[in-house]
Amino acid sequence: MEVMPYIWFGVAVIMAILEGATYQLVSIWFVIGAIASTVVSIFLPEQFFVQLIVFIAVSLIALVVTRPIVKRITKVKSSPTNSDRYVGMTGVVKTRINNESSTGQVIVNGDVWSARSQDNSPIDEGIKVVIKDIKGVKLIVSPVKE
Repeated sequence: MEVMPYIWFGVAVIMAILEGATYQLVSIWFVIGAIASTVVSIFLPEQFFVQLIVFIAVSLIALVVTRPIVKRITKVKSSPTNSDRYVGMTGVVKTRINNESSTGQVIVNGDVWSARSQDNSPIDEGIKVVIKDIKGVKLIVSPVKE
């Protein structure tokens, strides 16, 4: 009795379990490839190399054909963080902003943030700035035009 169909079927089951454990379709293509190899191993039991080639080829074909569809279906929506609320707010420079020396702090809504100038120009202490963006943990600011 040949054991390869059981091994390929086992691979398909393991990949299906892994697929079930994720919410993104990441191993479904290997399930399809393993099922195809299971069928091939029944008809060509002594041809492991052929079974392996079928597994790889069917998995890749399934990936190429279905990936664009899967990407549309499983689009991950980005969730805004609480820090996004600072964009558009006005703050005051606490420590002179100088992008070249990577220094500068801004007080916004009572919180102190590291800051960088949007146009790379230095901004002195006490100047009012508007928050244009947040990159990592730094505010990207420009002086308020009055």
